[in-house]
Amino acid sequence: MKLIRTIPAALLLITAGAFAQTMTLDHWTPAQLLERARHLQQLAAQGDGSASETLDKYPRHYTMLAFRNRTGGGELHQNYADLFYILDGQATIVSGGQVESPKTTTPGEVRGAGVAGGTRQEVKAGDVVHIPAGVPHQMLLPEGGTVTYFVVKIQEKD
Repeated sequence: MKLIRTIPAALLLITAGAFAQTMTLDHWTPAQLLERARHLQQLAAQGDGSASETLDKYPRHYTMLAFRNRTGGGELHQNYADLFYILDGQATIVSGGQVESPKTTTPGEVRGAGVAGGTRQEVKAGDVVHIPAGVPHQMLLPEGGTVTYFVVKIQEKD
């Protein structure tokens, strides 16, 4: 997992790719995304502590907005990489290792109780994280903590 403290180049590449594919420009400021995430906070409080929404879809990637107020389970996306831009809050991302008690939820998507044997990386607002397709990962939150993040799901395999 690579952690990059600055994001302009990554977001420029993503935006440029979206422009080339759709002939329109999508632009969100961090303030706009945080405002949009307010309803996700309410959904997370009423559910399992996590809520997300798809913002837009493109031929080989899509964008999402996500909020967590609790630790998540283990995940593995066989065909999609995750690119996270942390907007607010902090978390620890565990990557590598093995998904514990894995279950295939949909084709190419595995979920489990957690990730065992992975590497831990602290993340906070402004950080960018890239998790390649096929790498188990989990987001851990401190007691009472929250995290809001912008996600680009990039199709790396067919």
